[in-house]
Amino acid sequence: MPRMSVVGHVEWVDFLEVDRFPGPGELLQAQRAFARAAGGGGVAAVVMAELGAEVDFFCALGRDSLGETAAGQLRQRGVRVIPAWRDQPTRRAITLLQADGERTIVTIGARLEPLGSDELDWDRLRSADGAYFTAGDPQALAHARQARMLVASPRARSALVADGPCIDALVFSAGDRDECEWARQVAGRARLSVATEGARGGTWSEPSGGGGRWRAQPPPGPPHDAFGCGDSFAAAFTFGLASEMSVAEAAELGASVGARCLTRAGAP
Repeated sequence: MPRMSVVGHVEWVDFLEVDRFPGPGELLQAQRAFARAAGGGGVAAVVMAELGAEVDFFCALGRDSLGETAAGQLRQRGVRVIPAWRDQPTRRAITLLQADGERTIVTIGARLEPLGSDELDWDRLRSADGAYFTAGDPQALAHARQARMLVASPRARSALVADGPCIDALVFSAGDRDECEWARQVAGRARLSVATEGARGGTWSEPSGGGGRWRAQPPPGPPHDAFGCGDSFAAAFTFGLASEMSVAEAAELGASVGARCLTRAGAP
């Protein structure tokens, strides 16, 4: 199995299952509540660990109870957490899960990102088969580029806009206007642009004009929660490329893992 790394963000998320979203001023009773370490980086790291990889997760956490709890929960899921501890509070989020699987998310606090200047064990990336980058500064991206295969999310924002190394693939949601705009700005940095389209599957394209399409996979059970499906796809896609699969095979694996995520409550 490949050695994988994730460089990115983690948030502590409170999930509330509701029959429907409340209207203005309405009081609504949640059917169930639970909390998990999530965020794009956290979800991806757990998905890779579930696929059997040895996973290093470079992140930043507040030096508070939520940061400690998030790190502990991720370690229990098989992830080697390599955190930069911050004086700022760990970012939180509240997610309302509707019965049809739709969700609404409210974040609380600034997103904490690992910085290349943080005294982390960045050298471990030199032996990584693949890395997935969701947050950090340009120097952190340069560290991530030490991995044999580097995939990024446009949520990395300014780290991708600044001058720096090329990435092997950029994975983004075709239905998210912000992600599409960021992807457009940094397309020249990517050898492969991968656009997910939910139930329609998605497409990949190369600067030379080549490309292809994959089909969505049927979920292995009733759809329950769309939270984390895109991050699950990206994690499995990165895992596939690092395992020397073709782009089509990696996309098929990503679609399968994303469909499985759809049947689970909360982040994987």
